[in-house]
Amino acid sequence: MEQRTLGHTGKDVSIVGLGTWQLGADWGEVSEADARAVLEASVEAGVTFFDTADVYGDGRSEQIIGNYLRDSGAPVTVATKMGRRVDQVPENYTLDNFRAWTDRSRRNLGVDTLDLVQLHCPPSATIDDEATYDALRTLVDDGAIAAYGVSVETCDQALSAIRHGVASVQIILNAFRLKPLDEVLPAAVEAGTGIIVRVPLASGLLSGRYTRETSFAENDHRNYNRHGEAFDVGETFSGVDYEVGLQAATEFAALVGEHGPAGATPAQVAIAWAAQQPGVTTVIPGARNLDQARANAAAGELPALSPALLDGVQAIYDNHLRASIHPRW
Repeated sequence: MEQRTLGHTGKDVSIVGLGTWQLGADWGEVSEADARAVLEASVEAGVTFFDTADVYGDGRSEQIIGNYLRDSGAPVTVATKMGRRVDQVPENYTLDNFRAWTDRSRRNLGVDTLDLVQLHCPPSATIDDEATYDALRTLVDDGAIAAYGVSVETCDQALSAIRHGVASVQIILNAFRLKPLDEVLPAAVEAGTGIIVRVPLASGLLSGRYTRETSFAENDHRNYNRHGEAFDVGETFSGVDYEVGLQAATEFAALVGEHGPAGATPAQVAIAWAAQQPGVTTVIPGARNLDQARANAAAGELPALSPALLDGVQAIYDNHLRASIHPRW
């Protein structure tokens, strides 16, 4: 699979990585054996980048990854995130807390130095504060982390983080969330900042598999966070109203059938669409089983998408989603 340099980290990573929220919590139950199988299948398919967080299963995801990498020796860059285990207020983003959080992640992952640590969707005031980056640079100097970035909710937050010289920005970008194309990706290219794309399938909507009758487990955020009850609603279905999303997803699937690469599924085309945007370093779809892991990785091998498909994505967004999505994130 194609490798790209992840911003100022200097590390080369696969253009399709693996998001591991599913392996920790909030997507229904995944056994440790199944989680390890997903990691192994992803690596066998060419994935060299895992994204996790200390809050995913309260460290379970990090621990599973750490155990797998210790046993396998696979050459994988691991990015983790910190800051969501406490209230998201600027007062909590201190050097002492950063040290405690990264120490815990180092124990969970079984490493002395974390490859990349990202603040996990912190308040805008924290992203704007130069003291935040002074503290993160101290962790680099201490050898606790090799590089730092920020995971954001909004384009304005991404632009602020880029101006502060972060190694990478993680942001939601998919066929139902186009705003980062306007300013964020060009700014990242100019600054040499890595872009990690999360939620590339709009929480599965873009797979085309969901209907009005689809049910989600009680502990699945697609059930309990549809209106932002637990965290930013933009993390669930990309903030798209479910009924509107079903219509848009139906049109996307038809577009893929007419103009997509032969044999490619809507989910694979959605991942490829994100990976092929100028300025994107890697895309991190999640997977709960072997078939999903292998299919997601195969999206990294698809040819350049056709102009007709790209134009169709833009039309779907403009017709169904722009008015509600573009002003908000």
